[in-house]
Amino acid sequence: MALDVGQLANDMHTAASKVLNTDVSSLRGFSDRQLKAIAQQAELVATGIATGQITSETHEFFLDGLEDMALSFAKTLRGLVMVTIEKVWNAIVDVLWTAISKATGLTLVAPVIHN
Repeated sequence: MALDVGQLANDMHTAASKVLNTDVSSLRGFSDRQLKAIAQQAELVATGIATGQITSETHEFFLDGLEDMALSFAKTLRGLVMVTIEKVWNAIVDVLWTAISKATGLTLVAPVIHN
């Protein structure tokens, strides 16, 4: 049995899209919540500095806290994106190995990324 290249390309696209649609929605929800929380914290810091509740002696502490929140967010988002990339790769490779198995009659086990 020969491979249908067009169908194989469509199957890989479908597999990748399923992963991305699910994970991107999750990422979007996570990032929306986190960015809103960081923005609210920034508002509190700005108000505190403007009203004098946060003094010149302590405003660096609060600004460092915001910096840490932003860095934490970015690192977490990077990790989530890397997991999504791995899932997409696994889905595409699974489609390829399945198609080759069907075309050749061999039983191939698709490799999986392990970190």
